[in-house]
Amino acid sequence: MTKLISKKQLSRIILKGFKSITDCDIQLSQLNILIGCNGAGKSNFIGFFRMIEQMLDKKLQVFVSRQGGPDSILHFGRKTTEKLEIELYFGNNRYFATLEPTQDNRLMFSQECFGWGDGEWEIGSGYFETQAFTGTGTGIDEYVLPAMKKWQVYHFHDTSDSAYVKQPTPINDNIYLRPDARNLAAFLYLLKNNHSQSYQQIIKTIRLVAPFFDDFLLRPSPHNQDFIELEWFEQGQDLPFKAHLLSDGTLRFICLATVFLQPATLQPETILVDEPELGLHPYAITVLASLMRAASREKQVIVSTQSVELLNEFTAKDVIVVDRKDGKSLLHRLNEDDLQEWLEDYSLGELWKKNIIGGRPSK
Repeated sequence: MTKLISKKQLSRIILKGFKSITDCDIQLSQLNILIGCNGAGKSNFIGFFRMIEQMLDKKLQVFVSRQGGPDSILHFGRKTTEKLEIELYFGNNRYFATLEPTQDNRLMFSQECFGWGDGEWEIGSGYFETQAFTGTGTGIDEYVLPAMKKWQVYHFHDTSDSAYVKQPTPINDNIYLRPDARNLAAFLYLLKNNHSQSYQQIIKTIRLVAPFFDDFLLRPSPHNQDFIELEWFEQGQDLPFKAHLLSDGTLRFICLATVFLQPATLQPETILVDEPELGLHPYAITVLASLMRAASREKQVIVSTQSVELLNEFTAKDVIVVDRKDGKSLLHRLNEDDLQEWLEDYSLGELWKKNIIGGRPSK
């Protein structure tokens, strides 16, 4: 039986007019695996959560500008899509907003509300940054806003020599693991000193995927005690290596293991990762899937993937298929009962490759 998600987690999302997503109404569970072909809209769905993060930090217009203006956010621009509509449900509580483009290339709130049941309480309209924190006096915001603040979108694609994760970082930057893991060394330093059980789990899990790995060397920089840099030992060696001597796949797996094995008290309520399988060996993908399943017992996990190996580790009820037709992203959750006969003979990955469940390129 599927565990009911908590009121701190997103139970339903209605999204209209965001990039390729013209009309989406999807129920979310503890574990959500998005599959689809290149360009289907998986990354746009994950990207929406980044927009909400920026919005809650009162940086919506910065996000809009960096995206290239409202016409890059609205589906096919303002001539096709006049407004962006957002409705986020946390059980019976919800947040609703409508955003419209302006002549000076900003997005303006034409409506912003909290809701509960059939009731709706207006926050305001005609402004450029959220006023949700002013509240409505109903108490709904006390449930909704903390829930909206308790998700994190992670992306570990940049493992180049200039990647932040390979650079020295302030040693006190350890309140939470940042989205690109730029503070990984400082965060692991905190875990080793204050959460040793979680730290040891991370080390043991890394060794499953990289048997040559022994442990991290986590210490203030000899040159500047306020900074720390990611260093590690190989099995049987006492000379520490820098992060740039880790393979891209190993470094990404270290970041992922830290996300899913950090203490629950530090973990976001909703964890989002876009294509975590990038550069990972098939066995590492199997281990990653077990970490995701374990984390989803308490937290909500939303992951997009193009990996057949990763999909095979989950059940049909976990899967959201993203198709693209006539320039529109269409999202639907698989029905396990409808696939019961197929699943007696084939894995989910095989059904995906055969185009039985959708999520494949189509003419």
